[in-house]
Amino acid sequence: MAKLRSQGWFGKQGKDGFIYRAWLKNQGIPDDEFNAKPVIGICNTWSELTPCNGHFRELAESVRRGVLEAGGFPLEFPVMSLGETIVKPTAMLYRNLMSMDVEESIRANPIDGVVLLCGCDKTTPASVMGACSVDIPTIVVSGGPMLTGKYEGKNIATSDVWRFAAGVTKGTFSNEAFREVEACMCRSAGHCAVMGTASTMACMVEALGLTLPGNAAIPAADSRRKVLAQFSGRRIVDMVREEMSISKILTRQAFENAIIVNAAIGGSTNFILHLLAIAGRMEIPLTLEDFDILGSKIPLLANLQPSGEYFMEDFYYAGGLPAVINQLQKHLHTQIITVSGKTVAQNNEHAKIYSEDVIATIDKPFQENAGIVVVKGNLAEKGCVIKPSAATPALMKHRGKAVVFEDIEDYHARFNDPDLEVDEHSVLVLKNVGPKGYPGMPEVGNMGLPKKVLDKGVTDMVRISDGRMSGTAFGTVFLHVAPESAAGGTLAFVQNGDEIEVDVSRKFIHLHVSDIELEKRRLVWTAPDLGYHRGYIGHYIKHVEQADLGADLDFLRGKSGNVVTRDSH
Repeated sequence: MAKLRSQGWFGKQGKDGFIYRAWLKNQGIPDDEFNAKPVIGICNTWSELTPCNGHFRELAESVRRGVLEAGGFPLEFPVMSLGETIVKPTAMLYRNLMSMDVEESIRANPIDGVVLLCGCDKTTPASVMGACSVDIPTIVVSGGPMLTGKYEGKNIATSDVWRFAAGVTKGTFSNEAFREVEACMCRSAGHCAVMGTASTMACMVEALGLTLPGNAAIPAADSRRKVLAQFSGRRIVDMVREEMSISKILTRQAFENAIIVNAAIGGSTNFILHLLAIAGRMEIPLTLEDFDILGSKIPLLANLQPSGEYFMEDFYYAGGLPAVINQLQKHLHTQIITVSGKTVAQNNEHAKIYSEDVIATIDKPFQENAGIVVVKGNLAEKGCVIKPSAATPALMKHRGKAVVFEDIEDYHARFNDPDLEVDEHSVLVLKNVGPKGYPGMPEVGNMGLPKKVLDKGVTDMVRISDGRMSGTAFGTVFLHVAPESAAGGTLAFVQNGDEIEVDVSRKFIHLHVSDIELEKRRLVWTAPDLGYHRGYIGHYIKHVEQADLGADLDFLRGKSGNVVTRDSH
């Protein structure tokens, strides 16, 4: 084992070493803890403002036990946390800021290896992005999904919020019942109980090889979640001794595995943004086209909401992600190393499917070619994405007239206006909800349908925006249009009544307006000024990259490493 990084603090003699050790000893730490033990940072995204991560102080104790058992020296530290359901205007605005907090907290402190405790949507990619830029041994422990909700004898979860809300709009579901559902759905600790973004991120880090096998689906309330945390605490100490830095795990092949696995589980479209951003930190060449080439032909093996029927709790009992990975062996790079010290094949070779209602075999999938599809055209020159498993097949090829909303406020003001010129054949277009235009790229791309359409019994329409969609949502929704409207992309020039054509089988999206007319519109267009000229948000608008690059800040791509060249004393 090479010299421990932490000994650059605790191994010093004289005044500097005295100060580094003495002030930590005020917590009752014996002197021998400082003698060449691997220092393990427990990076905790616990916060009462992040309900999905509200159980992480207890989870951290399990990690701590494992670290101590393996002869490490655990030190827990807090970082910025992002509660998807709480943070305004959108947690995505602060993902990159949180990643900076994680990165600098690790680099600036005497940490040899780090355990990332993450669960709620953005806490996982932000933590991993930050750790990538430091490049020390790293293992992830997810918080786990909450138990499946129960309402009037039926299973419910986050995806049902949209269905219940549509019922309130139509008058078929009362506000009183809607309020009652609140207490029935979130009935335990943990993140969303469906294959939304949080569960997708938990599957992503397991598919990347950054977690111990089985991490993705163990429910938060299940005691086995704590067992995995304790094992992870043991394992990170060995990883330090083996000098297994995160860059030895996150190879190009690991990223390819993650794309393939995400397609097979029907993961969130948000996965694309986050994996691109992580790849950018690792300086791994990854493009939007890779998600199409590698993932669009992969069959759907997980029957989970929002695309399917079951919930994450069911997924775990049915065999979890190891069972899916085992089925995908012929598609995956199975000989690459993971944080367990074993290969992908070794981690998952004994995994079984216990319910084929929940997890399908590779020979009898729930759906063929179910991965996220990238479509391009004059309306999305750098691409946009759609999740076919959540879409209506009949709408995958469609041509209709645009009903345009200039921003989210315009949408809220007019979408239920009885005079709105809209029918089920229309294409709803929402502008200025991309990384710069909102700012922060909110999850508003799955626009609720206008009441006059819902009243006809219509449940889906083609929708297009430069924003995102919640991983728990569904519908024929084209997202992440790049360049975004606020950056002068063609989306900015769409007008009411323009005809838009989409054809997912041809990976095609087109605005039927002549180049001459588009140029006329471009000449009179001005970029929106949202009034953010200072602070983090002003900085974000200036430096955020477009969706096809992962929406990271341009100056954060790559890594600075873990060396600190100057002492503080």
